[in-house]
Amino acid sequence: MTRQVESVEDGAGGVVYYRRHANGGGFVGRGAVVADSARLGPMTYVEPHARVGAGARVGHGSWIDRQAQVGERTVIGDAVHVGHGTIIGNRVHIGSHSRIGAGAVIGHGARVAADSSVPDGGRVAAQPRRRARVSPDTRQRARNTQKKLAA
Repeated sequence: MTRQVESVEDGAGGVVYYRRHANGGGFVGRGAVVADSARLGPMTYVEPHARVGAGARVGHGSWIDRQAQVGERTVIGDAVHVGHGTIIGNRVHIGSHSRIGAGAVIGHGARVAADSSVPDGGRVAAQPRRRARVSPDTRQRARNTQKKLAA
């Protein structure tokens, strides 16, 4: 059975306490908010005062630094570092082994390839949502309905 609370000494000599997240077993620092539906891979650290949204998945060995925000349904690969104060939108996909600098902003729906780097304060533009494909039969039925309503 694994321990539910871990303590780690930081670089300044202070002690930071982490609890295990129920979904995946990653470590969550005091003051961090991680949605119950989010999945944190083993050996993933979410530092104090960071946020991870509902349905997000953070891979094994990733590190979400202090005051970073990860949006809903975002996927972060293995061994990714998300810098201090970074804001990541909803439905973002970040490939494994990437480095996201402090204070970066990644827009909704953006894709960051594996082994990529976003510099401190960098910006990655949001991607527009794709429209659902509509079959020709559905279009024709909609036209027929509009004609009936207009008559």
